[in-house]
Order: sequence, then structure tokens, then C-alpha cells
Amino acid sequence: MPNVIPTKGNLITIKRSLALAWLGFELMDRKRNILIREMMNMIDTANNVQGQIDSTFTRAYEALRDANISLGICDEIAQSVDIDNSVQIRFRSVMGVEIPIVNMDESEPSAVPYGFAFSNATLDRAYFEFWRVKMLVCQLAEIENSIYRLAVAIKKTQKRANALQNIIIPNFTADIKFITDAIEEKEREEFIRLKVIKARGDKR
Repeated sequence: MPNVIPTKGNLITIKRSLALAWLGFELMDRKRNILIREMMNMIDTANNVQGQIDSTFTRAYEALRDANISLGICDEIAQSVDIDNSVQIRFRSVMGVEIPIVNMDESEPSAVPYGFAFSNATLDRAYFEFWRVKMLVCQLAEIENSIYRLAVAIKKTQKRANALQNIIIPNFTADIKFITDAIEEKEREEFIRLKVIKARGDKR
């Protein structure tokens, strides 16, 4: 039996709460569907980028191997390459979920940052291939982080929607039925009592 006092005031209050619960469930369901659609689009993109990274990494390491064979270990030359500080992260909101956006200078270098005296074309090829790897890794990091955040948000949204659908709404519905039945029973008892009083009055 629901733990609620069967009054008309409580009945009105619980009906309002039930309407709000249904509205909340519809909003949660809509949010979940939007987030799932957004995540599925990102998963397709992530798979595509991952494939590009695999092939680009292969080419980059092949180029580096060729450079190491022709020039010796290229670690000293690599020291002349400046650290890239151009990566910036900002966020956009998708249904209240903060999704990262990785910004960086995507223009391909017009020249190599080291001298030509102790390098050759194989090292140049390795440099540009690893530059492409860097671009793809930043892109994949943005997508995978976004997918993770969306998955967490979808799980939370699903949990709240389930709580509304399977616990809160059924409880409110049971309360309304209990109060309605109790009020109707009281009204029947009152009707019978008045009828008995009237019948006694008619006999007199």
C-alpha cells in the first residue's frame, strides 16, 4: 500500500508530479538518442582516422629507417626541430556534454627545420610523414575523448531515464490509483450513509 494520505490535495499534487516525471523521461530519452547519434557518427570517423594513422605510421617508420640507414641515427638532427606549441583545446556543448575541439596549425611545412649539409631526401620524407602522423593523432585524440565523454553521458542519461520509467512513474501511478480508489470508496460510503439517513427520515 502506498505511504500517502488519500486526499484530493495529494491527488492533484501527485498528478502534477507524474506529468513532470513523464516530461523528464521524454527529455532524457530525446537527449540519449541525440548523444547516441552523435557518438555513432564519431565512431565512423574514428575508424577512418585510425586506418589513416596505421598506414601513415608505417610510411613514416619506413622513411625513418631509410634515413637512419643512409645518415646514421638521426637523433642529433631531430634535436634541431622546434617543439610544437600550436595545439589549443576548446570545448563545444552537445546537450550539456562538453566535447573537446583540438585546434592546431594544419598548414603543411613549406621547409624542413634542419640544414641540408647533414641530411638528405629520406630524412625529409620521414619529417613530413611524421608531421602527418601528428595531425592525425591530434584528430583521433579529439574524437576518442569526445566518444568517451559521450558514452559516460549516455550511461548517466540511460540510468536516469530507467529510474523515471521503472521506479518513479510507476510509484506515482500506484499512488494515484490508491488515492482515487480511497476517495471513491469514501464517496460511496458517504452516499450510502446519506441514503440511509434519508430512508429513516422518510419512515418518520
